[in-house]
Amino acid sequence: MQISSKMTFFYKRIFPVLWFGVVALFVVMAIPANVAFSSAPGAIPILPFLLVPGFMVVFGYFLFRSLIFDLADDVIDEGSALAVRKANVIERIALGDIINVNSTILMNPPRITLTLRRPCGFGDTVSFMPPVRFVFLPPFAIHPIAADLIRRIDAQRHR
Repeated sequence: MQISSKMTFFYKRIFPVLWFGVVALFVVMAIPANVAFSSAPGAIPILPFLLVPGFMVVFGYFLFRSLIFDLADDVIDEGSALAVRKANVIERIALGDIINVNSTILMNPPRITLTLRRPCGFGDTVSFMPPVRFVFLPPFAIHPIAADLIRRIDAQRHR
């Protein structure tokens, strides 16, 4: 059963292109308009039109790198293990190899981060985006998938 969101592709591939595309479109549209009025008295300097988009590009890149680009593409629950896919690499992680399950609260996109006992091909942590919940009660509860993983990992440890 797939426990990662089907929206992961949108967040990792399409949304960054939209973000940088809108910034580029702003620059492309602002420069010719500014150049046309630059000879007029009291013209607006072009530097602010380049600084703000430059800041947005840098901010977007670091935000995407820390919150989105490291997400696994697919996570499939196989019962006693999780099959994790990033690009064309698939790793099978046994539930017994997971030390900690961390679920973000009130964050978009939501994230579940697994800390591993032994590093795999993706490192010592694996993050994925669970399906988005539209139930807002209780607002500060962890995601049900994270709660289920915690319960199952704990049950396996006590065997």
